[in-house]
Amino acid sequence: MSTPTIPRKSPEDWLAASEPDVPRGRLKIFLGYAPGVGKTFSMLSEGIRRKGRGEDVVIGTVETHGRAGTAELAQKLELVPQKSIDYKGTLFQEMDVEAILERRPVVALIDELAHTNIEGSRTPKRYDDVFLLLDAGIDVLSTINIQHIESLTPRVQSLTGITVRETVPDWVLDRADEIVISDLTPEALVTRMRRGDIYPSERVERSLSNFFRRGNLIALREMALQRVTRAVDQTLEDYVKRKHLGSHWTVAEKVGVCISANPASRDLIARGARLSQALNAEFYVLHVESAKDDSADCRRTLDTNIKFATNLGAKVVSLKGSSVASAAAAFALEHRLTQVFFGRSALTGLKKYLYFLAIQRFTSEAPHVDLHIITQETPR
Repeated sequence: MSTPTIPRKSPEDWLAASEPDVPRGRLKIFLGYAPGVGKTFSMLSEGIRRKGRGEDVVIGTVETHGRAGTAELAQKLELVPQKSIDYKGTLFQEMDVEAILERRPVVALIDELAHTNIEGSRTPKRYDDVFLLLDAGIDVLSTINIQHIESLTPRVQSLTGITVRETVPDWVLDRADEIVISDLTPEALVTRMRRGDIYPSERVERSLSNFFRRGNLIALREMALQRVTRAVDQTLEDYVKRKHLGSHWTVAEKVGVCISANPASRDLIARGARLSQALNAEFYVLHVESAKDDSADCRRTLDTNIKFATNLGAKVVSLKGSSVASAAAAFALEHRLTQVFFGRSALTGLKKYLYFLAIQRFTSEAPHVDLHIITQETPR
């Protein structure tokens, strides 16, 4: 019997196999609600601080928009030369991602994440370039304004009347390791505008009467703050799950309403919606599937309740389980709900006993949740 031949590895093969995987770089995004709030300035300032700590920092691309303070900071860091790309007879300057990868710095500063690369570039969007750098183990600092986040673009366009042509999918921001808001009050931003710190003097009055109207700035700032709050809460949620911490590790309020195929559930949903709005909380409507829902009347009523909940902005979740209380408690623990509503009809006898037994089970399995029991009219 012949012995099978085992292919011999070259020294290069053994070296490659022994090398640990390159750790992914970290992405930090400076988010603003309007031009001029200081995103690029903050990004450059952090790059200079990190260089001062001994890290190898380069600028991949930066837009100073003629602002003297920003240009002065940019001169303190190495700029990787831009690449010229011929498009229909015109030369365009784009970030040279290949040169950055070859240079292999510790940190790269990449301004204006929503930028669309000129045709002929290695990738179609600047955020694609950013992920190439991250995969190579390079940390990236980048910037974006709230109007360029894809899910918020329609609201911004409706609010301001300004067409937004370049967007970034929400999943890109969800993959960021850190999101920092570059904040400035609308009053301070308008003062900067009138001083000529943002745009040349001939553009000031036109900008103040359009995009930079005070009402627009207040609304856009609120949207930016909400987006950062969402990122902070997600970071906490990931930490809690990774460390297997208890459900009491909660900062943001989350409201849940348990419904059934009962017309009275509409009142529960409405109460939960009002509380979630007052607390600025996430709003869930939970339904545990039951054989009782199979009848045509019950299915019709349940569908009506679900549509009502959706119209009020709830995230409707269908759960499975033999026990309504246990299924709802498990969801409340996993998603860290803070307030849960249950309905209660005027029950008697065994039904009353079983109802209170279910409530006791929920409170024992989800002890950190505030429970609201709402008396409902018994359907006739």
